Amino acid sequence: MTDEAQLVYMSAKQVAEYLDLNEKKVYAMANDRILPATKVTGKWLFPKVLIDRWVMDSCHSGMLTDRLIITGSDDPLLSMLVARLMGKIGSRELVSYSATGSRLGLELLAKGYADVCTLHWGSFDERNIRHTGLLKGYQHHQQWILVHGYKRQQGLIVRPDLHHRVQEQSEIVAQPLRWVRRQSGAGSQQHLEHWLVSQGSSIGDLDVRFTAFSERELAGYIARGDADIGFGCQAVARESGLAFVPLLTESFDFVMSQGIYFRRQLQQLLGMLAAPDTRQVAAMLGGYDLSGAGQLLWSQGQ
Repeated sequence: MTDEAQLVYMSAKQVAEYLDLNEKKVYAMANDRILPATKVTGKWLFPKVLIDRWVMDSCHSGMLTDRLIITGSDDPLLSMLVARLMGKIGSRELVSYSATGSRLGLELLAKGYADVCTLHWGSFDERNIRHTGLLKGYQHHQQWILVHGYKRQQGLIVRPDLHHRVQEQSEIVAQPLRWVRRQSGAGSQQHLEHWLVSQGSSIGDLDVRFTAFSERELAGYIARGDADIGFGCQAVARESGLAFVPLLTESFDFVMSQGIYFRRQLQQLLGMLAAPDTRQVAAMLGGYDLSGAGQLLWSQGQ
């Protein structure tokens, strides 16, 4: 039995009894997207774990308003910003960032275990199709919004001494290279598989030695000489002293429920993206474009 199958769903009547509300009020709050719910064959269903989370988060000075849990895609700039934000707020609040890959991050968001999920699932030009299409595959996406983070350069991370051998895309797959792949559901793995299709190839054509569960783990295999090449962002390649072959510009975005958007910690984080010192750090890391950061890209009402 999957974790999704173990979720407990409540009817509107059960929620009304549970929260001591009028049943009509429950329906109204579901229609207004105040209560987390999903409609199946015309009937509202309420996941109990998210109802409990909503209650806690709605408390005056609630237990969860003093923290922000971020999960999803891996990114070095976001890691630095979260660390800097924690340095400012100290022990008064908690902002946590756990890189899990895009799909697992969305599953955690759907189950109420995370507040924000980061993802990069397509090129910048395709984000309106690929990102929103991905979100609509998850329950409770009706309560979600998509906010732009920044553009990143994505491509091949390779040992510097092999850089000259990967200049022609059509010849890369045929090279005797030791590859590192990302886990299934990671945005970088999605990019790699799409690129391979464009080359008339597949993962099975590569000599894959390792599966990495973060961008930095992937770069570590290559930097140590355990592998030769993998797919990731330019910033990770640069901080690891590795060569980089850009293949696409992607959109690195934030998914969250509408209420989370106004949470203090998230607004502080988004505000940092517009700060001059953040832009300076992004320039040093390489491959970032922070224009448009914080822009609302999608909500169910659009």
